[in-house]
Amino acid sequence: MVYKTQMRQVRFGGLDGPAQRDVVLLVAVVFVTYSAQFFTSALSVLRLSDAVWLQGQVWRAVSYPFIGLANGGLSGRPMASVFILLELFILYMFASDVFRVLGRRRFWRTLVFSTAGAAIIALVVHAVGGLATGDRALGGQAMNAFVLMQGQRMVLAVIIAAYAVLRANATILLFFVLPIKARWFLWLEIAFAFIGFLSTKDFAGFVGVCAAIGLTVWFVRHPTLKGGLHELRLRTEQRVLQRRLGRMRNKSKLRVVRGEGESSLKDPSKKDEPPWVN
Repeated sequence: MVYKTQMRQVRFGGLDGPAQRDVVLLVAVVFVTYSAQFFTSALSVLRLSDAVWLQGQVWRAVSYPFIGLANGGLSGRPMASVFILLELFILYMFASDVFRVLGRRRFWRTLVFSTAGAAIIALVVHAVGGLATGDRALGGQAMNAFVLMQGQRMVLAVIIAAYAVLRANATILLFFVLPIKARWFLWLEIAFAFIGFLSTKDFAGFVGVCAAIGLTVWFVRHPTLKGGLHELRLRTEQRVLQRRLGRMRNKSKLRVVRGEGESSLKDPSKKDEPPWVN
């Protein structure tokens, strides 16, 4: 896949084009915070937890996706893995392309609003689950609460979802081997999140990932919040009107039969077909 700029052609990921400073900054912040967790636990105050509403630490709902997480990081025993380099490489490639299409304002708005909205939804699910079942594993005492949403995992989910909407027909090599249309990445992300849920039992985190994907699709498809709400209102009114007309048709018991001429008005090529009349 090739994109043209004023100076040269730029391929997917921007590896042979000018680096996007915002994307480089994003990747650098995730890597630095990932490395810092091996030396200090101070970054734990920036991760998503029930402290958002229990202690009023609302900044966690915004900061958590930018704090890199290693396996075991939430338990205080992080384990380094070379896979963080692969994750950051994939993040840079997809984020560069998304940033180039959306621009700075829409890129950051989509990333911040989607992750913050997902955090709120996950917190509600987590709290309601604990209160409804009385299970501490679903309440604030779970060690792996929100583990599926932390750090680069959530950023990757949002960025890849945005790419899947913007480049729906692009072909990407899954695992660098399997060719697949980008639009299927939305469902693959949900499938991977569900597999993560099976191993972690982090239901709130799973719901949060799904919510982030849905919010990303919304923000990418609607450049402005006002325009998006207006379209939603029109679609809702259309559905209500269609249902109302359906009820009226059933109540009046009118039956539609074929007549002459109407179909030729809709499609001149079908002059031999009679129209529909009551």
